[in-house]
Amino acid sequence: MDIRVQEAPFDLGAEANTFAGRQAGMGAVVTFTGIVRDLDGGLDAMEIEHYPGMTEKALAGIADEAMRRWQVGDVLILHRYGRLTADDLIMMVATASRHRADAFQAAEFLMDYLKSRAPFWKKEVTDAGEGWVAARDEDEDALTRW
Repeated sequence: MDIRVQEAPFDLGAEANTFAGRQAGMGAVVTFTGIVRDLDGGLDAMEIEHYPGMTEKALAGIADEAMRRWQVGDVLILHRYGRLTADDLIMMVATASRHRADAFQAAEFLMDYLKSRAPFWKKEVTDAGEGWVAARDEDEDALTRW
């Protein structure tokens, strides 16, 4: 398991290749990458805050849960913080399993929980001002399937 919270950008291809390269005996690797969305051209920045130590512990707990629920051999969660702009890579999840269904389900589970439960606070900065991003009902609803 590899959990990283970092300010620096990451190389998606290098991260995916490194993760896949250490998956001896696995039959599937699933990756998902989140990208900062622009708000119809009005987003100046997304500012992400977290509490070091607490955030990594929470992410490790989510990863442990995924590994208990599905036959997953490895998990990567990489999430950035700080000031990001539209089209920046914000996060990456990778799962490895002997079978694709477990890898896909574990990745979806991680994404749903990261979106709703991970201790990150996001503030959108636009031409009109700035404001904290509120939880969305559809993100909370996605948790009910797990």
